[in-house]
Amino acid sequence: MGLLDDKVVLVNGGSQGVGASIARAAVREGAVVAVTGRRPGPGEALVAELTAAGGKAVFVRADLSDAGQAKASVARVVETYGRVDCLVNSAGLTSRGTLLDTTPELFDQHIAINLKGPFFAMQAAVADMVARQAPGTIVNIITSSAHGGQPFLAPYVAAKAGLIGLTRNAAHAHRWDRIRINGLNIGWTATEGEDATQRAFHGAGDDWREEAAAKLPMGKLGQPDEIADFVVFLLSERSGVVTGSVVDWDQNVLGGLD
Repeated sequence: MGLLDDKVVLVNGGSQGVGASIARAAVREGAVVAVTGRRPGPGEALVAELTAAGGKAVFVRADLSDAGQAKASVARVVETYGRVDCLVNSAGLTSRGTLLDTTPELFDQHIAINLKGPFFAMQAAVADMVARQAPGTIVNIITSSAHGGQPFLAPYVAAKAGLIGLTRNAAHAHRWDRIRINGLNIGWTATEGEDATQRAFHGAGDDWREEAAAKLPMGKLGQPDEIADFVVFLLSERSGVVTGSVVDWDQNVLGGLD
């Protein structure tokens, strides 16, 4: 039996990177999966991959920076499958900005995608769970940078730190509804989005992953499939009663100094 047999799982920002790996892991563990994204190409390609492997999946086009579309993505899944049992918020914007050079427009973009989208997706999913008087689980993909982060991540850190607070607040508010809500502070991870970011903002070449890995304690960046396995565990009943936890998933030890 799979960890998520017969569960309906919505993965926001699930068409590539960590979100796509979570979708693959959820299907492997028996779930029916819906993935959202702004670009239909990658989303439909992932759904084709999952269905070709015998899974059941659907792509929902949505711009999660728009609160209405974030809520509508949940409504679409409920309309299609009758419910949402599990929600993963994995969409994220990592464009750079410091305290001194971040524009109001860039700040608003970060808040919209990294905080407002998850807020209203959670609102819609929890409303569905409460209306059905059914338990559910939510995992928010956050970042270890939310503890402080690099100077060039100021608006990103501000938004993701807000998501940590939201995760704990919502978990406390809905514990008696048996809705468990947890977060994962992931570190530097090898994704398509990170590749684009390194090239666009840091002048990285084709060997940037190897150079980065050589400077990391475990000799590699975080791997999306490994993160996905842990997210599936948190979504499943095997994670027991845990709620309101924000787990640091990184190879750098917070507070550790040489």
